[in-house]
Amino acid sequence: MSVHRAVHKRMLSIIVATLTVLGGTAAFAALGPSALAATTLCNSTTAPAGGGTYTVQNNEWGSSAPECITTDGGTDFTVANSSIANSTSGAPGGYPSIYQGCHWGNCSSGGLTSTPIQVSNLTPGKVTTSWSTTQPGGSNDYDVAYDIWFNHTSTTKGQPNAEELMIWLNHNGPVQPFGSEIATNVSIGGHTYNVWEGNQGWNTVSYTMTSGTTSVSNLDVGLLAQDSVSRGFMTGSDWLIDVEAGFELWQGGAGLATNSFSVNVNGNGGGGGNTVTVTSPGNQTGTVGTAASVQVQASDSGSGQTLSYGASGLPPGLSINSATGLISGTPTTAGSYNVTVTARDGTGASGSAAFTWTIGSGGGGGGGACTATYSVVNAWSGGFQAQITVTAGSSALSNWTVGWTFPGSQQISQMWSAAFTQSGASVTAKNMSYNGTLGAGASTTFGFTATGSNSAPASLTCT
Repeated sequence: MSVHRAVHKRMLSIIVATLTVLGGTAAFAALGPSALAATTLCNSTTAPAGGGTYTVQNNEWGSSAPECITTDGGTDFTVANSSIANSTSGAPGGYPSIYQGCHWGNCSSGGLTSTPIQVSNLTPGKVTTSWSTTQPGGSNDYDVAYDIWFNHTSTTKGQPNAEELMIWLNHNGPVQPFGSEIATNVSIGGHTYNVWEGNQGWNTVSYTMTSGTTSVSNLDVGLLAQDSVSRGFMTGSDWLIDVEAGFELWQGGAGLATNSFSVNVNGNGGGGGNTVTVTSPGNQTGTVGTAASVQVQASDSGSGQTLSYGASGLPPGLSINSATGLISGTPTTAGSYNVTVTARDGTGASGSAAFTWTIGSGGGGGGGACTATYSVVNAWSGGFQAQITVTAGSSALSNWTVGWTFPGSQQISQMWSAAFTQSGASVTAKNMSYNGTLGAGASTTFGFTATGSNSAPASLTCT
């Protein structure tokens, strides 16, 4: 039985929020329940949440039965009453939810509202979300689901036209996602899902957890988006513009509650504590005689962030700009070098991480027209994920090609934001239609997952 999930154009949306700067990322904290008086929202009405970083919406769009939620200004809300009694073989009556971002021009403040993220940059760990719920069960029929929206452009005042990605944490009663089940027991980011897909003018792809849960912590949006791209339901040129979490109500639903909710970019956000973390970009590859650079980012959930760098081991010819976190210059000597970055907040809390810069002995990295740098951003037993940054030289590019030779038996499983061929250990990657044109000094990235060890190639060519 396929349940039709029509989406009303009044349905509001949500997006991710952080303030990102070179060399550091300051996160907007998700505020907990506040001391404000409770607000009751009935029908399709909204209220700011978490200081305006989020929006709570009642969003009753498929029913006219009495149904209301209460919220106190924090990142929480409760379904106070519901007389919704829709057939479970049709669309739900509403989707009370909390969101961050923009949908049909209705925006929360900050976050993805001002800095939407292109799918090609939605690498694992880039956007994570946490959500805690209370689920009453009983005779109520509902799902507990994220509704994450992607659009062909970075903004829209209408229906997002790329993909609706749903993540079902749980459900009660005989309800199921829109479309048809296309895959079972798919393991992504430590969770196991069944995958559903259907088209209602846009692709709706639903990942339903095989074991229901009431909460998730640091759920990785990028991993699910990459899986959807690999199945051909959206592309790297689409944009993440909205992240929502709530309950689709078919029948009843009183007592359902969101206890807390947050959306974090680059692993930041939530809580407003003083923990400082440093993200290492992995092994970087440059070439003697060509300009090379790497950006080190640190995240600070407190205030007054400062960054410092240990200069020992920095490749000759390179320098560090402590204000921007950018290491740049023209390396003059081949070899492997270690650099440590330390972040410290205003309270004195600090954290450090080291990364390795490998300078090849020549031939790779570019031929003057462009340069390419290689980094391993994630690794696991038997596989890894890598990212390559292509940077134009002193002249603009209309297309680019990057080539390299793996040092072992590594085999690419999938690649995004580039088209590739692999013959043995040799790989050639070419730009897509949307990222081939680069102005002088401009950059773009593409990434891939592969089997085998995460040893970096000795050099890259970029033409």
